[in-house]
Amino acid sequence: MSNPDFEQLIDSPRAWLMAVVAFFACFLACGMQFTFGAFFKPMAEEFGASHASAATIFGITASLGNLMGIVSGTLGDRFGPRRVLMAGALILGAGLFMTSHIHRIQTAYATYGMCVGVGVSLTYVPVVAMVGGWFRERRTTALGITVSGIGAGTLVLVPLAALAIEHFGWRGAYRLASVIAAGGILTCAALAQAPPVGPLRVANRLRDVIRTRSFLTLYASSTLSSMAIFIPFVYLPVFAQVRGVNEVRAATLIGFIGASSVVGRLGLGALADRFEVLQLYKIMMFILASSFALWALPGGFASLALFAIVMGVAYGGWVVTLPAVLAEIFGVEGLGAVLGAVYSGGAVSAIVGTPLAGYLVDKTGSYLWPAAMAGGMSLMGFLVAWPLTRDSETADESAAA
Repeated sequence: MSNPDFEQLIDSPRAWLMAVVAFFACFLACGMQFTFGAFFKPMAEEFGASHASAATIFGITASLGNLMGIVSGTLGDRFGPRRVLMAGALILGAGLFMTSHIHRIQTAYATYGMCVGVGVSLTYVPVVAMVGGWFRERRTTALGITVSGIGAGTLVLVPLAALAIEHFGWRGAYRLASVIAAGGILTCAALAQAPPVGPLRVANRLRDVIRTRSFLTLYASSTLSSMAIFIPFVYLPVFAQVRGVNEVRAATLIGFIGASSVVGRLGLGALADRFEVLQLYKIMMFILASSFALWALPGGFASLALFAIVMGVAYGGWVVTLPAVLAEIFGVEGLGAVLGAVYSGGAVSAIVGTPLAGYLVDKTGSYLWPAAMAGGMSLMGFLVAWPLTRDSETADESAAA
């Protein structure tokens, strides 16, 4: 390492400050992204859009948010997180503001879908990689704090978005969100600091990593699982309304996913510092797959809340253990680029999964098809990851060194 104070800085109070900064960056960027479930119905109704066409907005957002991760992660590795976060704040805020002025649904594909997706990518991957580089002994706990910002943001911002829509309409709510998101993330950018590591040959290292069996296995399993994760954020509130739940309570279900995901992120983060993180990753994937059976239970708000809680815990645990597994297998140098490469698989899941689920709803009139589709995809993700062992980790550490 080029920094002589490296050992003193790792796991230091400054490192924990970076985890807090990253928490709030994720809170704002990802929380704003997942408010789309509250905006879905009023936007679709105003423009007379089908479920599939409206869901495509979120599909583009999530797709670019994942696809651009390899770019934002590499930029963060090379130039530090501060400048990348500043760009993300401005693009995200501009996208939300422009969406408030659209006059047809297709325009939102660019203003919300593209701008918000790029803005989220320029925020999330760099801060996760930043925190991973600041820690060694308590890395998974710190990553748990970081990514719990996604769940906390979802818990707080989705119901607030629903209330803002009631009071100001969906256009006014988006204008308010643009100011909050841009201002908050710019503040995080001012506080962010690159981890104390030396210059990296990111391109060469990434080329070595993506050739390993462990990377390909994790890439395939995370791609399949992410398809399942995106679906409830779009369709669960609308399904709840079909079952007689009012709009604000229906939006609160997304908040339940966010709240329980915080439990998964923090709880699993602490456990992974004491137990085998790869096994915890597999367990979370199995629970995630199983949770979608709860979506089909008869009943109203209570049964859907049960699904949201179980799914949220598993989702939160999956989110925090995936970067920890990558850091354990491949190390923290160039972690942003490696994370971005893995997350790029989510682009396929987002752009295919949510519109396909909407197509099934349009054809069948049933919101149980998205649940069945999500459960099947996440089960396949678990089965793909199951053969991965510590022996393959050791072999791949040498291959990527």
